[in-house]
Amino acid sequence: MAHGDITHIDIPVDDMDRARAFYGRVFGWQIEEYPGYEGYPMWRAPNRISGGGLAPRDEQLTAPRSYVEVDAIDPVLAEVTAAGGTVLLPRSAISPTSWWAVVVDTEGNQIGLYEGTEDDDQPE
Repeated sequence: MAHGDITHIDIPVDDMDRARAFYGRVFGWQIEEYPGYEGYPMWRAPNRISGGGLAPRDEQLTAPRSYVEVDAIDPVLAEVTAAGGTVLLPRSAISPTSWWAVVVDTEGNQIGLYEGTEDDDQPE
């Protein structure tokens, strides 16, 4: 994926089993939990490129959150702040070769950021 591509979508859910059944039936998604990501079942779209996860709804995740691929998170966080947005969650490790962060744009929308390397084999 390239800088600016949408790479992942978190869908907030109240009932994990109900949500898994819904998305599996409606879109045919194979939703699985991976070792190290228990409680966060993930799916991959039929295009085998984009995907996402079903995340427990909480006070920070109240609506679907898209994640955008970036070359490097830290410069993007600086640009977000300079452009009038805010950093909700700073850069955090997913694996030794991938990181994420969450920002809020000038309209109040949460946007996730994802930075990873070509050799990152983590599930999406």
